[in-house]
Amino acid sequence: MSDLKVAVIIPAAGQGTRFGGDKLGQDLGGRPLLLRTVELFTKRDEVSAIVVAAPRESIDDFRSRYGAQLGFHGVIIVAGGRTERWESVRNALAVVPNDCTHIAVHDAARPGANDALLTRIFDAARVAAAVVPGDPVSSTLKRVTVETFAAAPDEAVADAILGDAGRESVRGRRVESTVDRTRLMAIQTPQIFTADVIRRAYAQSDLAGATDDAMLVERLGENVLVVEGDPRNIKVTTTADLAIVRAILGHRAPDERPAHKRF
Repeated sequence: MSDLKVAVIIPAAGQGTRFGGDKLGQDLGGRPLLLRTVELFTKRDEVSAIVVAAPRESIDDFRSRYGAQLGFHGVIIVAGGRTERWESVRNALAVVPNDCTHIAVHDAARPGANDALLTRIFDAARVAAAVVPGDPVSSTLKRVTVETFAAAPDEAVADAILGDAGRESVRGRRVESTVDRTRLMAIQTPQIFTADVIRRAYAQSDLAGATDDAMLVERLGENVLVVEGDPRNIKVTTTADLAIVRAILGHRAPDERPAHKRF
């Protein structure tokens, strides 16, 4: 029997602005993307509770769409935050059972976390109070200007490629510096913490600006262990990401499947 008793929090209150609509309801092999994410944890012996933080302003619609399927898995639905992700996690923490030894937080739009990754994270959680998965950054990183610039009329490259008609459409940001990528990691989820550590992290007075839960734990002065992530554990942010995730998981888009198998 597992010595971990994990509650999994899944923040699902985002608006999907960059996606251009409801990304969590997108078909992924006949089921909504959100349900695929939840199902990553439903058969894990370590997991004893799952809490989904839903959009506050449309929670009734969320329950109508997903309540039956999530209820089948014993998922607790709570109202998420209004603005930032940490608000949703904080609301979910309030309903996590007190007997849970650990609390994991996983992005609702990461349906590609596999069993090997989860096992690696849960095993590390037996010896470390805070564990996150990460991938080494392999791309060259540039810090660029805030402002965007149009190609100047006398720039020969734009002129040669696009001519007069298209030159004004060449816009971009200018490089300020190249960032040293040595020891940089792209951090993923799920992130897992002892219940005491994450509750203390969220009890801090200033939570603003936190982009992940480990950042709040770092503010406590606690050590965070980074274990090997998985490049297939992609967060769906754009429609292009969804196409990649479908390819990785072997799910065809609805219009590519027989009509009787479409979601």
